[in-house]
Order: sequence, then C-alpha cells, then structure tokens
Amino acid sequence: MFNNMKQFINFVIKEAKHILRDKRTMLILFGMPVVLMLIFGFAITNDVRNVRTVVVTSQMDHLTQQAIDRLAASEYFTIITTVPTPKDAELMIRSQKADMGLIPGPASPSNPLSKGRGGTPTAGKGSNHTWQIMVDGADPNMAQQWTTYAQAILSQPIGGKNDLLSSPFGEGAGVRLLYNPQMKSAYNFVPAIMGMLLLLICAMMTSVSIVREKERGTMEVLLVSPVRPLMIIVAKVVPYLLLALLILAMILLISATVLDVPLQGSLGWILVVSLIYILLALSLGLLISNIAQTQFVALLVSAMVLLLPTVMLSGMLFPVESMPVILQWISAIIPPRYYIQAMRKLMIMGVGIQEVWHEVAVLIGMTAFLLVVSLKKFKTRLE
Repeated sequence: MFNNMKQFINFVIKEAKHILRDKRTMLILFGMPVVLMLIFGFAITNDVRNVRTVVVTSQMDHLTQQAIDRLAASEYFTIITTVPTPKDAELMIRSQKADMGLIPGPASPSNPLSKGRGGTPTAGKGSNHTWQIMVDGADPNMAQQWTTYAQAILSQPIGGKNDLLSSPFGEGAGVRLLYNPQMKSAYNFVPAIMGMLLLLICAMMTSVSIVREKERGTMEVLLVSPVRPLMIIVAKVVPYLLLALLILAMILLISATVLDVPLQGSLGWILVVSLIYILLALSLGLLISNIAQTQFVALLVSAMVLLLPTVMLSGMLFPVESMPVILQWISAIIPPRYYIQAMRKLMIMGVGIQEVWHEVAVLIGMTAFLLVVSLKKFKTRLE
C-alpha cells in the first residue's frame, strides 16, 4: 500500500514537471486567463461611456438648458454640437458623427409626461418638458441603454431633489439598481470567464495530455507499470486540478484588484462550488481522451463540445431566457450555464449557498454521470 502510494506521488510529480517544462502549455495556462480577463473587463464592455450627443435648439429655454448641462456633466454623454433642426441631427447620426440626438419639445404644464414626437418622452417634476430621443438603432442593445440613461437624467427634477432612491444616474431618477449600481460589464463577465476558463483548462488540457501519451505510444508503457491503470490516469489529472485552483485564485485576485469586482458572497462556498465544477471538467476531459485518438481530434472535439456552446449557450454573452425554446433546451445540458449562474449569485449578489442549491445539485449530478461514463469507457478500452 505504501509503495503504491509512493509510486502514485512519483507519477504526479513526473506529470507536474512535464507540464512545467512545456513553456507553451504554461503560457496557455497562465497567459490566457490574464488576457481574457483584461479583454472582457476593459475592451469588451457594454458600459455606457461618452455617447456622442447632438442637441436640437429649436425649442430651447433655460429649463431645458439646465437639463442638457446636467446630461453633459455626466460621464455617460458628450455634447458634441447643437443643430437647428431634427433633420440636421438625423443627418449627423446617419453620417456616424453622432450616436444620439436630443430634441426638446414645448413645455406641457397640464401633462408633464406627455409623449414627444415619435420619440421617448421624459420629463421632471420641475420642468414639465417633453423630449424626443433619436438614437442609432443599428446596435439595439446599446441604443436601449443610451435611451434608458438619458431618460433617467432628463427626468430628474430641475428645481428640487429626490433622495428616496439611490441611482447611478444622479439624484431623483427614481431608479435603483441592485448589486451592480455602476452597471459595469465586468460584474457580468468575470463569473462567465471563470466558467469558460476552468472548463477549457481542465477538460481540454487533460484530454490533450492523455491523448499525447497515446500518440507517442507511452501510454501502454505506463499501463503495464506496477501502479494500477486508474491511478495513473488520476495522477495525470491531479496536476491540472492544482493548476485550476491556482488559476481560480488568480482570476479572483484580478477581478477584485484590477476590475474592482467585489466578492460579496462567502469565499469558502465559491471555492467549494468551483471545486465541484473543476471535477466535472476533469471528468469531461477524461471522457474526451477516451474518444479521441490524436491531439488534433481532441482539440477539435473540445472546441465543438466545450468552447462554442460555452460562449453561445451558457448565458455568458446572451441571456438564456431570450433564446428560442429549442436552444434553451440545449443550453440545459451545458455545464457552464449552471456554474456561471451560481457564481453570479455567490460573487455579485452575495447570497448564501441555499440560494444556489439547484445549480449545485445539477453540477454534482453531471459530475457523477460524466465520471461514471468516462471511467467505464476507460476500463472497456483496457479490456
């Protein structure tokens, strides 16, 4: 027993040294998380910043000017110019010189919330003005965000304050955003990146590592050693488990220090749920290694089974609820969907483990299923 354990530890050390000697593997393991975190945290963002705005001056008075000044003072909008007519504003948007046009309407004392002409009306308690907001709808998601932000700022009372509800847009908007008041995209992307990276690193790298041994013909040599074949596979998996935990700690550190994404929930439960997910990914990697005979096939299967479904169907970029019903059913078998949902609740919302029991139960069930199937196929292959 002692000799078997000593041999098992030696196999783990051997595999760890092999990983550490491979500079390309180390670059992928530690370079990819940093690059993806920075790209998704800073470059790929849905945050509203510096929306180029043109103002139509045909119905301007001192109250609308105050509202425009407040809009310009925010970090969300930049007033680039004023034009005399709505047609001029439309031409600027069409020529990509502006993103949004603001057309103040006449004062309406009897109906402070009356609709603007074909646009989105906003009015405050002190102004009783209507607004038409003209936006470039080529990107409907961003257009909706610009309109919402502009509505919130323009609807604030001019003469007084309303501190009943806090709002990222300023005082008096009557809007309260929970868990992410600054509406930072990083709050959404960090849990998603965790789900994608841990799955790719654990599953893809594990499957490629085992298939590489099969390609070189060294797997058969290892399997005839005194150590049980199953223990050899476990020994090859353990270094990736430790690396995944290290990468998880690095991701959490970057999110808290660089991206300013706070960890609202329990760090212990975050690690527990992540460990379950890592075991699931390792089981999936073992299953892929039993199917693939070459590293190319392993990478191809990993890309088809792991990368594309994770990005497109897990809720990482697009809400699952907005997908067609058939895609929602397909996404139900995508493991990252449940991990990402659990991390968003634990990290961003700060809920307890009882609020994510459904996601955890699904992950445990998937882990058990994949582990049983992969080990059974591995034993069948040995026979």
